[in-house]
Amino acid sequence: MAAPVTDCEGSGGDLLHVSITRSTAGARADFVVARIRPMMVLDVLLAVQREHDPALGFRFSCRVGMCGTCTVRVDGRSVLACQTEVPDDTTRIRLDPLAGLPVVRDLVVDTGPFWRAWAQVRPYLVPDEAAETGMDTEPAVIQPDSAEREVIDPALDCIGCAACFSSCGIASAHRDFLGPAALNRALVLIADSRDAASRERLDVIGGESGVDRCHYIYGCSAACPKGLDPARAIRRLRGRRFRRER
Repeated sequence: MAAPVTDCEGSGGDLLHVSITRSTAGARADFVVARIRPMMVLDVLLAVQREHDPALGFRFSCRVGMCGTCTVRVDGRSVLACQTEVPDDTTRIRLDPLAGLPVVRDLVVDTGPFWRAWAQVRPYLVPDEAAETGMDTEPAVIQPDSAEREVIDPALDCIGCAACFSSCGIASAHRDFLGPAALNRALVLIADSRDAASRERLDVIGGESGVDRCHYIYGCSAACPKGLDPARAIRRLRGRRFRRER
């Protein structure tokens, strides 16, 4: 039987009521913590773990929005816990694990499906075999004002947090779809003239699990904590595939 909700001991300020999805039957799911300002969602989780239930499971590492490990759903939205502030006028929040990924414990999910989709697009630069390599060779540089950079730059800086994957109605429904992050990464590499695996990637993104599975709901773009637009990347990929097929 779940323990009753009690007020925080010695808290003289405002209180925040927190509901958390738990993976263990009977585990306590409702808590009250003292408000601090500003208060990030990660602060809430740490307060619950410290003051009420040390067994609460969640992930975090860098605390500066770079590692992508602390992603959870807050009132249904996929966000980075370390970068999402609890609004001052909010008295209750609900925290759930990411959608579309197997739950390991509480808010900890198995990101294996996300990374397997990522791996399918060969997510690293493949240099041309004819390109000169070596310690003394000056690497090719894409000029900052080039057409390539105009395509690549808006799609860089993905941190692999899976917020877009969880917010995609196709990917999170366990359907055969690479998902927004993998396709966004594919665009970055296909647009790079230094890469020698673009044909291979175009075959992958044009397959049954590729760009045609996207329904353009734009949940991925709305959720990205780095401000990327995976839906736009998918549109660009679809155009490149069509041009190739002509």
